[in-house]
Amino acid sequence: MNNHFKALTLKVTGAKKLVKIETIQSLWSGYGEIVRYGLEGSDYKTVVVKHVSLPDETQHPRGWNTDLSHQRKIKSYHVEMAWYQQWSQQCSTMCQVPHCLAVESRQDEMFILLEDLDSSGFPVRHSQVSEKEVKTCLSWLASFHAIFMHQQPENLWEEGTYWHLKTRPDEWQALQDKPLKKSAAAIDQILRDSPFQTFVHGDAKLANFCFATDGERVAAVDFQYVGGGCGMKDVAYFIGSCLDEKQCQQQETKLLDYYFDALKKAIAIHHKMIDPNDVEKDWRPLYPIAWTDFHRFIKGWSPGHWKINSYSEQIARDVISQSSKSARK
Repeated sequence: MNNHFKALTLKVTGAKKLVKIETIQSLWSGYGEIVRYGLEGSDYKTVVVKHVSLPDETQHPRGWNTDLSHQRKIKSYHVEMAWYQQWSQQCSTMCQVPHCLAVESRQDEMFILLEDLDSSGFPVRHSQVSEKEVKTCLSWLASFHAIFMHQQPENLWEEGTYWHLKTRPDEWQALQDKPLKKSAAAIDQILRDSPFQTFVHGDAKLANFCFATDGERVAAVDFQYVGGGCGMKDVAYFIGSCLDEKQCQQQETKLLDYYFDALKKAIAIHHKMIDPNDVEKDWRPLYPIAWTDFHRFIKGWSPGHWKINSYSEQIARDVISQSSKSARK
């Protein structure tokens, strides 16, 4: 950490000294790092710093080193700063996020100083989850989607998620699946036409959820791709991030039932004028559409990816077939 950001951290936290404890992770393609610091003389024992330092040259793990990719990443960090400055305070304890202590952009560096969720009761990260933990995350998503229903994503992504069609023309161009390629625009349009637009987390994978030790509470991090959209994008992406294809197929209905039950309760709290049954009626059929939308991205981005499986292929075939029949009417 440079002296300017060090001084800012000491000032904001009231600490006399800070010590680097560990690098939690490096940011994608060498754009910086996330670091945990210990503090002396402060009410905060530890804090987490997301420090973005733009590289002279980028090395994308899968070879997508384009200017469009670079500009998308830069914007994503500005979006995350805006999220913490303008929006994160609306989140309730039902969709916990880290408290932001400071943000600053300085030349080619960006700095986000955050509460350490490990110290706040969310120290557990999972690579595999039980049904209880899946439902905990779905409850988080339901509350998040309810809170931000019908809000305009000012200074966020107009269309959230990192894979939506407009932001991924190179991957669409590389897509070899011709029926899916031809249907991509129609699929994207269906999701954007939903009258119940909300904010989507945009990267709601299992790795971005921090759990309490009992698995019954969870907090989310990484808001680089938060923006407007249909909540089914988050739900489909999350389920696909933590269950294998057999589990996805077997548990689809049960997990959607659980999500919509949680959504109805959250809407009753935050939007008494919205009929939650209308939201479910509109959104539930969009789950396979959202799944196919991500499938379109992943097949163009990384044709050999493990998420390209028979379950996803069948969903995509069904969606494309239904889309074709609708277009002929």
